[in-house]
Amino acid sequence: MSPPPPLSASFTPQRALSRRQFLRGAGIVLSLPLLDSMLPAFAQAAGNPAGPAKPRRMLAVCNNLGLLPDQFFPKQAGRGYALSPYLNHLRGHRDDFTVFSGVWHPDVDGGHPADICFLTAAPHPGSGGFRNSISLDQYIAERIGHETRFPSLTLGVNVQQGQRSLSWTASGVMIPCEEKASDVFKRLFVQGTPAEVDAQVRKLAQGQSILDAVGSQARDLQRSVGARDRDRLDQYFTSVRELERRMEMSKEWERRPKPKVNVPVPLDPASPKEYMEKVKLMYDMARLAFETDSTRSISLLLDSVNSPTIDLDHEIKITDGYHNLSHHGKSEAKLAQLKAIDEWHMKLLNDLFADLKAVNEDGESLFDRTMVLYGSNLGNANTHVTTNLPTLFAGGGFRHGQHLAFDRTHNYPLPNLFVSMLQRMGIESDKFASSTGTMRGLDLA
Repeated sequence: MSPPPPLSASFTPQRALSRRQFLRGAGIVLSLPLLDSMLPAFAQAAGNPAGPAKPRRMLAVCNNLGLLPDQFFPKQAGRGYALSPYLNHLRGHRDDFTVFSGVWHPDVDGGHPADICFLTAAPHPGSGGFRNSISLDQYIAERIGHETRFPSLTLGVNVQQGQRSLSWTASGVMIPCEEKASDVFKRLFVQGTPAEVDAQVRKLAQGQSILDAVGSQARDLQRSVGARDRDRLDQYFTSVRELERRMEMSKEWERRPKPKVNVPVPLDPASPKEYMEKVKLMYDMARLAFETDSTRSISLLLDSVNSPTIDLDHEIKITDGYHNLSHHGKSEAKLAQLKAIDEWHMKLLNDLFADLKAVNEDGESLFDRTMVLYGSNLGNANTHVTTNLPTLFAGGGFRHGQHLAFDRTHNYPLPNLFVSMLQRMGIESDKFASSTGTMRGLDLA
């Protein structure tokens, strides 16, 4: 098939542009965003404010099989509530986290496919032609990612690669998860040889000046389309320029020595059955990344759906796959095993909080500067419902120690929490996805 011709001023607003049109120059092909002038072909698809003085960070964790609701949610609302069985494992931190009930991502349905929308809140992920939107971690990375060596880290445990991830770009492209803790450690802390550094810098340089190579065609195109399309093209070219600027920053980071840590390279578990050890190692990698200010935005997908019969150092032996256990049908044997797994998750989360609190950064704990979001895309994995999502939010300098209980029939939008998180990161934003404002009842300490 012959390539499409280059764009030129011969294209007018009255003539439909094809979605396959490109800007070409110097061996570079740059595809165009969806414009109004392209719609007939389908028979009818920003700035960078300075970061805060004190580094703020976010770790977002999704367990895509959730937690047993009756064991997780407290029975009382407000402050002074009695800890639920699961939250009792976090009792040493009870004043440092908020638990939510009655929250959801509006119109994010479809059962298991909803996990890819945990940080995007894009509606109807199970529908035909679904296209995801930008995830919270990448929204942060686009705005303050240049301040650290890595704009973000996308981590996973037992992830179904190519199909599952929490991280998505503004154009709806999935960012694959890194699953080996040893590889994450090497990226963070192992310095390449001079030759390897030079090779990486050359790769980065090859991707720069994309718009310079297609500059005249881009200007011709902007003159020949309508006002709305000009605005969209301006935003699009601005985002490409932003990418170039971030690539330039990456070149500078390649020349800077990586931080030194007195920690050995982690030993990766050999089997997906060692699920909990994998989770612990990823928590360790997140803490080290934050402690060395290597990044400020991390997502972690715990792909429990894709996990086999897992090993637990526990008196209850696990005899079935994680997914099968989640469809317990109220079997007491399955519920007992699932409860043991969920409790182990809470114990690991307890350890993470303690580890973050043990790190001092300019007179504050790393925990006070790190927002930890732990939750799921499923309110109840047994029935695949995506309402009343079990959600826990810790650290970050908020006034915690409460159960914010919203209507469990007419749920409150969880993206409101995302807006509060963005603002805490020093990012000026009053809207994210289906949000209606900031999270009601959540105040700074």
